[in-house]
Amino acid sequence: MAKKLNIIFTTFSPWEKGVRLPTNGMIEPMLKFFLPKSKRFVLIDEPHPGSDRVIPLIETYSKGKLTKRFSSSFMVSWLYPFLVLRNSVGTRIPFKIRDFLASIDYYLQNKSRFDLFIGLESVNAIAGILLKKLGAVKKVVYYVSDYSPKRYKTGWFNKTYLALDKYAATYADYIWDVSLAMMPERIKQGLDKKNTAKVIHVPNALYPEQINYLPTEKTEAFSLVFAGTLGTENGPDIAIESLKLVTKKFPGAKLHIYGGGESDLTRLEKLTKRLSLRGSVVFHGFMTDQIALAGEIRKYRIGLAPYKAIKGSPRWWADATKIRLYLAAGLPVVTSQVPPLGKELIQTNAGIVTKDNPRETAAAIIRLFSNQNLYKTLRRNAIKKARNNTWENTYSQALDKMSL
Repeated sequence: MAKKLNIIFTTFSPWEKGVRLPTNGMIEPMLKFFLPKSKRFVLIDEPHPGSDRVIPLIETYSKGKLTKRFSSSFMVSWLYPFLVLRNSVGTRIPFKIRDFLASIDYYLQNKSRFDLFIGLESVNAIAGILLKKLGAVKKVVYYVSDYSPKRYKTGWFNKTYLALDKYAATYADYIWDVSLAMMPERIKQGLDKKNTAKVIHVPNALYPEQINYLPTEKTEAFSLVFAGTLGTENGPDIAIESLKLVTKKFPGAKLHIYGGGESDLTRLEKLTKRLSLRGSVVFHGFMTDQIALAGEIRKYRIGLAPYKAIKGSPRWWADATKIRLYLAAGLPVVTSQVPPLGKELIQTNAGIVTKDNPRETAAAIIRLFSNQNLYKTLRRNAIKKARNNTWENTYSQALDKMSL
């Protein structure tokens, strides 16, 4: 940035036991990148449904330091009983109303003006568009972390979701899409590409400390790793079922799983027991420290991301952070046909894309374990691809394209 700007960022995060978890919402990378570069930075953190906090928290930073921390005023807090009543994981209408009001409330309370408003998700971006009309902000960014044309089963609700996305994409000044697959799908859904905001590809990235690898001889032989949320849509069940087939040729193969959630862990532990894989599947639990997680991942040989091919799943259009983590650790990746990043793996020869089933996933793993030349080639390309995948580069390139 040529000069330090006044920036407001509205986003969300899960809260547990009074602590913000760094699992989504882009808060940590945004703070690390923008605080040293901004004159004033305001974060409006809207707790995700299912958190033990429901009222947004506002943090104001000046010259890189936290100066004030407070909750939204009565304009938002009157929603408290409705938020508590609907406080379970998922998309909840009272929370969306809360999110829209949070930005308006902050402006009315502080009358602050900003050079740049960055809103993660359409409701936040639309609030920014309104603030621009009121003269409170100069430029609005619609930051999109996931998208699906069939996100919700209820017809009217899905139409509302698409209409909000279309409005934000039309009237914001810029769109930051984490995946190149998003905009073509929007156009397919009726967005007029001639009357839309400028699209900038802002892929998910990592911290420099996460981009490191061990010599192959210091990694665990015949080891696999699955890191991330453990819902069936992400494929941990496929990973375990694949291991059963892999162990027939490589009895010493092990799968290391990093992720939490009591119900998901119970399901996967039962599957492990049923397939007689106890001792071959190691559950390490959920790690909040992403740098420490990267340190664990680099101990293994192959990263697994066997997303299930579910119609309408956001995974078809989203970025895949777990794949980026694997590459940064020097691991060749075996993934399914679902994530758009899989196409880049094929283009750069840094991984193998298979169908979302145990048989083909296992065949790819066995192929890599059996062919050292192939393994070394994919590993070398993985390291090369991840080398510059930092948040600093991602956000710097986005601002350059905005001439900021």
